[in-house]
Amino acid sequence: MTTHRRADFTRVRTIPISRRKSKVSREDFAAPFDAAADSFREFAGGLPAILAAKDLREIVQAVLDARRRHKPVILMMGAHVVKVGLGPVIIDLIRRDVITAVAMNSAAAIHDVETALWGRTSEDVAATMKEGKFGMARETGEFINMTLAAAASAGDDGYGEALARELAARRAPHIGLSVLAACLAQGIPATVHAAIGTDIVHQQPTMNGAATGEMTFRDFRSLCETCKHLTGGGVVLNVGSAVIMPEVFLKALTVARNLGARARGFTTAVFDMNAHYRPTMNVQRRPTQDGGKGYYIIGHHEIMVPLLAAMIVTRMR
Repeated sequence: MTTHRRADFTRVRTIPISRRKSKVSREDFAAPFDAAADSFREFAGGLPAILAAKDLREIVQAVLDARRRHKPVILMMGAHVVKVGLGPVIIDLIRRDVITAVAMNSAAAIHDVETALWGRTSEDVAATMKEGKFGMARETGEFINMTLAAAASAGDDGYGEALARELAARRAPHIGLSVLAACLAQGIPATVHAAIGTDIVHQQPTMNGAATGEMTFRDFRSLCETCKHLTGGGVVLNVGSAVIMPEVFLKALTVARNLGARARGFTTAVFDMNAHYRPTMNVQRRPTQDGGKGYYIIGHHEIMVPLLAAMIVTRMR
């Protein structure tokens, strides 16, 4: 027989369920989709009001509120957004005046340019790096590096605007798929933020470090100016950039506040396939710690971005 004492459960006190706080009720449940009768509006409205689905609805509402109040909706994006074929979805939101500024890393600009000029992009890294051929596509480097060098010494265009103008000047065969060109046509900022040494065009003979640095610095200053308008509202979406854009945004927002802008009270949302430190801290949490709200949605871009866009457009109508 054991000599250890055991708790006496006859003395445990219970409470009626009516007095317990429940986080989920039947009103929050999903509604099944009827393919024969329901529209996308019913599908979106039938998502459960729980966890990420609830957050997604709130992000959509924040975007709609921002545009209704003429506040900015800034899209920050990594290269994967272009690589998985989402350019047309982004361009549609630009043309609908939903997205009011785009900021991307320079890898995204490379994929955007290649798509506009040749209708294809994204090489097989594993297959080409064995013989030192990875990133050595001559035409890509010549177009970007020579465009930046020419623009750095003439005029005041930034990195993104210079590439967009050159695509238009050359009548790129697939320019309708270019996010940069769409921004130029819509008259909204398209900024490119390069970290020298990270991209294929930096390893080619046409690379001009001074020009690249000058052009991306111009775009950083433009993003700082854009962040000034995040005063009392607006939305910042970071899609698929785990390092560059979260770091750039934190500094741009700091500059905007340092220059006197009360850039607070806005919404941020990160869309990525994994949870990362910098997007969590530099987009979701730190910028909204003294007003505003931050979200983090995990999922594949090729699914989540079209879903987000469709929910926005449906609600607009």
